[in-house]
Amino acid sequence: METAYLTVMLDGAAYGMILFIISVGLTVTMGLMRVVNLAHGAFAMMGGYIAATLVQQGVAFFLAVALAVLAVAAFGALAELMLYRPLYRRGDLAQALMTFGLTFVVIAALTSIFGANVKSLPVPRYLTGLTSIGYTDYPTYRLFLIGIGLGMALILWLIIDRTLFGARLRAAVDNPRMARAVGMDVNLMFTSTFAGGCALAAFGGIIGADLLPLEPFYALKYLVTFLIVVAVGGIGNFKGSFVAA
Repeated sequence: METAYLTVMLDGAAYGMILFIISVGLTVTMGLMRVVNLAHGAFAMMGGYIAATLVQQGVAFFLAVALAVLAVAAFGALAELMLYRPLYRRGDLAQALMTFGLTFVVIAALTSIFGANVKSLPVPRYLTGLTSIGYTDYPTYRLFLIGIGLGMALILWLIIDRTLFGARLRAAVDNPRMARAVGMDVNLMFTSTFAGGCALAAFGGIIGADLLPLEPFYALKYLVTFLIVVAVGGIGNFKGSFVAA
């Protein structure tokens, strides 16, 4: 009985880490930037589809992950410049309508390109199978997910709280006018931050494909789950707004 409980706890930890990695990107764009970004699941879906296609074409798994994350980050930066930034002053409703529409555009585009079937993402052989953890054998890939999630949490904490970039970002969010007055390129920082949130979504969508299968309506199916994770995490703890941008 204890073995079953521990296995269930590990399963929950693996699933929770995937939701954390994807949702922390939404916390950046929706919590920190105060953008009602209902297209966040679409960025995760894009990352998963691109990586799966690259791997199926023979690209090494981790190289495919890196390329897909960079591609989605670039798309996110372009979307921030062309679609999101003009709506910063328009209010929540305009942002919600635009990002919801963007979600349907991404779904239609990916379905047209890749088809309507579930997209599989093969993982390296050394991440498949079982690993002994003392009391039982447990799927190696899920242990990998738990480790990645913990490592990601540490890296994000260090970047935000312990680096010059993190200090400048917090200053730009709290008082963008003053940040500009001292020579900071606030617009570039906002764009790079949004791109980073999209990259996190893509990374989570890729490595979490084993637990959250890639399918045509992925972006809508899991959106509420991502929003709940962000709400439970307390997006109110993040101060500042990009409206002043």
